[in-house]
Amino acid sequence: MTIKSVHLIAGVILAASFAGHATAQNASEINIVLPEQPANLEPCGTIITNVGQILSRNVVEPLTIIDPKSGQAVPGLATEWTQTDPNTWQLKLREGVTFHDGAPFNAEAVKFSIERMTSGKVTCSNIAKFGAANLTVTALDDLTVEIKSDTPQPILPTLLSVVMVVSPNTPLDEAVNDPVGTGPFKLASFTQQTVVLESFNDYWGEKPAISKATYVWRPESSIRAAMVQTGEADLTPSIAIQDATNPDTDFAYLNSETTALRIDAGFAPLDDVRVRKALNLAIDWEGLAQLFGDDAQRASQMVVAGINGHDDELAAWTYDPEQARSLIAEARAAGVPVDTEIELIGRNGIYPNGTEAMEAMMAMWQDVGLNVTLTMLDVNDWLRYLQKPFPDGRGPNLLQMMHDNNKGDAAFTIPIFYTSEGSYSTVSDPALDKEIADALAATGEDRTTKFQAIFNKVHDELALDIPMFHMIGYTRVGTRLDWKPDITTNSEIPLANIGLKN
Repeated sequence: MTIKSVHLIAGVILAASFAGHATAQNASEINIVLPEQPANLEPCGTIITNVGQILSRNVVEPLTIIDPKSGQAVPGLATEWTQTDPNTWQLKLREGVTFHDGAPFNAEAVKFSIERMTSGKVTCSNIAKFGAANLTVTALDDLTVEIKSDTPQPILPTLLSVVMVVSPNTPLDEAVNDPVGTGPFKLASFTQQTVVLESFNDYWGEKPAISKATYVWRPESSIRAAMVQTGEADLTPSIAIQDATNPDTDFAYLNSETTALRIDAGFAPLDDVRVRKALNLAIDWEGLAQLFGDDAQRASQMVVAGINGHDDELAAWTYDPEQARSLIAEARAAGVPVDTEIELIGRNGIYPNGTEAMEAMMAMWQDVGLNVTLTMLDVNDWLRYLQKPFPDGRGPNLLQMMHDNNKGDAAFTIPIFYTSEGSYSTVSDPALDKEIADALAATGEDRTTKFQAIFNKVHDELALDIPMFHMIGYTRVGTRLDWKPDITTNSEIPLANIGLKN
């Protein structure tokens, strides 16, 4: 018997022990097993995978939706939009929409949702996508909203795809775990074991085939795969390549996610560009790729091909341990404290084989003479390091990340990572800030060229991060579901798009 067979049998046995937590009651009820427990159910955090896959377009809905094929904004709760000047847009809203608590959907509700998102009173991951823009929202009439920005926003309709509209009865100054939206499903319960969504009878759109969805979470990929295989679950959005063995139920797809490590450039020795370049050169990228599958693509920048601003000509770092050692020696000779401990901070369950990747990279960095230690955190603790304000007392660190941009434009990536005010940024560079502001205000080919120049500067000149791979996702779908993953699956799984086979 092979090791793989042993793992599969163990997974089936362990999966069976969880049957009491999520058993479908009838044919229209489904069970979904996720890799990790959601950090919370705050609608302002739907860009976080384990929140968005439950809430986005299920419980809460955005003003616009990004079409996964064209990358263009299409109507959501807003049905049309017009740019009246470089800083101003007007939106027409959908009629006949009601929140789950009975409140009407209207311009005042949109104003409330955007102001709640931008107020700073609630920790809001989604606001990171707007960079440093300040928005002023005015309800012109019941179904017309005007949005003004202090800087030009040529792609505001695209940015609005991360604005999740919530009931005006939602607390303005505190995060919630009982979100109320306009979506086809409402929250029935949220416990340490499950999240349960039930269909909303007064939904404005078509009635979904699914009446109820129960979400559970299991960190082991083999267990998730076994749960779908045995019928205990109907879908798991993420399994490791070694578990994707069934051509009838397992689907591979380019998922818009880019794995990377953020370098906290504010601390020695990471404030020295020679050390940052050495970190990239010390990795055996070909060997590391075996953890991610043959179809995973080496990354040189934080967006995938097809996103406006991606530069096909920008070459990824190669494996050159001798050059890495030489750069470290040069930095040491210049007085850089290269022996200082660097903490590698990983996140449990962030992607299949994620822990193994961090362990391998740590060993490679130690091999070229850097003092790197690994700390693995659960998502709630990891989030403290991801976005500002960062934890007090931290030292030099590298943060394991997976960045999702399926929105068609590098504006969803560059500002949050590389501006001085960026939510995830550890760099303060006024010259780079100006370049980014110019790119964000540009349109057409000029916008593309300026974004590409920024990615080249970040990679070749500044070495601000460690791009790893553009990821291939592996999903297992039960035989009774009519559904396949697409580029948006890592950020949302709209239950209304899932059909049931006869």
